[in-house]
Amino acid sequence: MRLATFLFIIGTSAACACTIPVFRFALDRWEADKFHLVLPQSTAKEPAIQDLLRPMRANGKANLDITTSQDTTQQDTVLSYSRASDKQVWSGKLDAATLAAVLDSPARQRLTQQLLAGDSVIWVIADSGSPVDVLDVERIEKRLKFLEQVAALPIQDPNDPDSQLGPGPPLRLKFSTLRLRRDDPAELMLLRMLAGPKGAFDPATTSFAGAVFGRGRVLGAWPLDILDDASLEDACMFLVGRCGCRLKNENPGWYILLNLDWEKALPAAATTSESKPTGAEAPSPQPPPMQAAVKPAVVPEVVTFVPAPEKPAASRQGPLIAGMAAGLVLLVLVPRWLRR
Repeated sequence: MRLATFLFIIGTSAACACTIPVFRFALDRWEADKFHLVLPQSTAKEPAIQDLLRPMRANGKANLDITTSQDTTQQDTVLSYSRASDKQVWSGKLDAATLAAVLDSPARQRLTQQLLAGDSVIWVIADSGSPVDVLDVERIEKRLKFLEQVAALPIQDPNDPDSQLGPGPPLRLKFSTLRLRRDDPAELMLLRMLAGPKGAFDPATTSFAGAVFGRGRVLGAWPLDILDDASLEDACMFLVGRCGCRLKNENPGWYILLNLDWEKALPAAATTSESKPTGAEAPSPQPPPMQAAVKPAVVPEVVTFVPAPEKPAASRQGPLIAGMAAGLVLLVLVPRWLRR
C-alpha cells in the first residue's frame, strides 16, 4: 500500500505552507517527545542508581523522563514510549550497563551525526542478511539515489519571516541509508523504538526500514516486502516538501531516544560547517594528466573532376567518312562473294 493515504491525514495545504521543508522544520522547531523510565521503589533507593541518574535528573541531554513507580510490587525498571503510552521498549534490572544501552548505541551515534550534517532523511534498514533481503536493500538504495537526483527543495524566500531557518547545518537534499542487522545485540533497543509504539510487526523477526528525520523523529517503519518504490517516493517527497502543518502532533510519526542536547548541538553544527575550508583554502586543482602526442588526422585530398573539352566538329569528320567508305565496300564485295 502506498504512503499517500497515510500522509493524507496531515491535511497539507500549500496555500499556508512556509517554504521550509518538513525535515528541516522538524529539526529546527520540533522538540523530541520524551520516553518514560519508571523505576521500582527498591531500585530508586539504591545509592549507586541515584548516582547514575543524578546528572540526568538535573540537566539531562536525552529525551527521557525518570520517575519512581507507585506500585510497590513492581520489580523491574520499565522504559516506555511516553508517560501516556504503556507500550514497553525494555524492562529489566537497571545498572550502569543497561542504562548505557537505554541512552545510546553505535547506530544512534551515527544517526545523530547524519542528522546534524543536514541529511533530509535517513532510512534505517534492519535486515537478516538473507539473499532476499540483500536484493530488497539494493533496490531501496538504488531508488533513493534516483529520487535524490530528481527531487528538489522548495525555493527559499529570505524575506519571509515565517520561513527563516534556525541554527544548524546548511540546508541540503540528501537521502541516506543506515543498514543494521536485526539480530545485533547492541541495537535491539533502537530496533524496538524504530518499530513504533503500535507494534505493527516484530522487529526481531521482520526485516524493515524506518525513515528518520528532524531530531530523531520516525515518519514510519515498514517491512521490506511492502516498501515499494512508490512508497519510498511518497515518504521522501513529503519530507522535502513545504511544511504545511507546523504542529508536531498533527504530523505522522514518533521519536527514538537520543542522548543529545539539540539546543547546543545545532548551533555547534552550524559553526562546524562555517569553519570548513573554503574554495580558496582548498587544494588547487591538479593539472590534467599529460596525453601522448596524437598525430594530426589525415585530411583526404579533394579531387575535382573536370571533363575534357569537346573536340571541334571538324576534327570528328575524318573518322566518320572513313567508316562510311568501309561500309560501302562491304556492301559491294559481300554479294559477289556469296554468288561464287
